[in-house]
Amino acid sequence: MIPAIIVSASYIAAQMLADIASLRIVTLGGFSIDAGTFVYPLTFTLRDLVHKTAGIRAARVLIVTAGIINLFMAVFLWMVSRLPADPSVGPQVEFGIVLSPVWRIVFASIIAELLSEFIDTENYRFWVTHVTRRFQWSRVLVSNAISVPIDSLAFAWLAFGGRLPDTVVWSIVVSNVALKGAATLLSLPAIYLVGEHSDST
Repeated sequence: MIPAIIVSASYIAAQMLADIASLRIVTLGGFSIDAGTFVYPLTFTLRDLVHKTAGIRAARVLIVTAGIINLFMAVFLWMVSRLPADPSVGPQVEFGIVLSPVWRIVFASIIAELLSEFIDTENYRFWVTHVTRRFQWSRVLVSNAISVPIDSLAFAWLAFGGRLPDTVVWSIVVSNVALKGAATLLSLPAIYLVGEHSDST
């Protein structure tokens, strides 16, 4: 069985990578998509794994901790981009261009993450407590099916609403939901890789 600490570390890493990658908008199959979506969908299943292996309290703490770490990361990168560059090395403006945060995207990402991940947690808990502990894949599928669209809508409109054309924002929403849905289906078997914690509900 995979230890809870590995699952938790993977969750934090995926959150951080997704937040950085979200600064770039790419096209895939004719849809606009923020590049963080290539990594971020994994966080929903990883959160489910944390919930199962370490309990609901650990899952809640991890969600808040990830939000705090992502905010600290953004502030730290902004601070570093503002420090004077060593003239013997060069202006190094690329660092600030690439990694200095767009604060609207940072806050949209953190708000969407907190909202959707807490919803995911409560739906997972409801399913295990009131529906069934059998068919473990179903708890992941149901919780993600509710939280993924909420996350995609919240992030896209908070980050890009009024800044990009509405058609582009909706394209980002649709592509986000599609990719996150596919990631959910592919990652369903992972729920069987961790043991059940006594406080999973």
